[in-house]
Amino acid sequence: MLSAFSLEGKVAIVTGAAQGLGEVMARYLAASGADIAVVDINGDNGRDAAAEIARMGRRAQSYAVDVSDRAAVNEMVREVKSTFGTIDILINSAGLNRRYWMKDMTSSDYDLIMNVNLKGTFNTCQEVGRVMIEAGTGGSIINISSISSLIINRNRPVGTYCASKAGVNMLTKAFAAEWAKYGIRVNAIAPGYFKTPLNEPWINTEQGPEALSQIPMGRFAEPDEIGPTAVYLASDASSYVTGHILVIDGGYTIW
Repeated sequence: MLSAFSLEGKVAIVTGAAQGLGEVMARYLAASGADIAVVDINGDNGRDAAAEIARMGRRAQSYAVDVSDRAAVNEMVREVKSTFGTIDILINSAGLNRRYWMKDMTSSDYDLIMNVNLKGTFNTCQEVGRVMIEAGTGGSIINISSISSLIINRNRPVGTYCASKAGVNMLTKAFAAEWAKYGIRVNAIAPGYFKTPLNEPWINTEQGPEALSQIPMGRFAEPDEIGPTAVYLASDASSYVTGHILVIDGGYTIW
């Protein structure tokens, strides 16, 4: 039964893999047998993350890429295919936020959020998907969405981020619908409040206790708690799952 979760012999691209949830998911995929292409705009941290995966006994290579730059994404995908021979899994974890109330959001910050979170997800999905379609062997694509794609976070200035992640959900479903015939599954994970570098600055302010009070499980998530979910969606254990937004939020969106 557990063999369904094995990723032995698979090759995965993980964007945003130099830190936070992306780094955790890359490690978990490696622990399940996959070789990893670590993609992140931070080249130094990306090299460190790849070195850690290599110490686990897996092949790993880092690529410094801004996912909003289509030419850079295309070149990265070509290099990964040339180096590893195939691409079986893609996790889109690269993302950012700018915390301004809607009345204060500038056009440049709006464009930055959308270009990385939404356009970046499209860029990598499309280019990697084309490789998978040409190979004819199927694959699994996992986009990292957010509970902020489903609700507007109470008393937090993240409306544009919410809109970008809602777009990720619909991209996920659109790609899933079009690519099912090629054996390519496309799903998304919508994390709640995890203790990541993206969240810790505000978790440690007066906003933290307010957010905590809204989580039925009464705690923030540890980063490693997303790892098994990524393995599930990447592996044959989820062979009949596509177009799904899997929420991991301690019950936050129950209300």
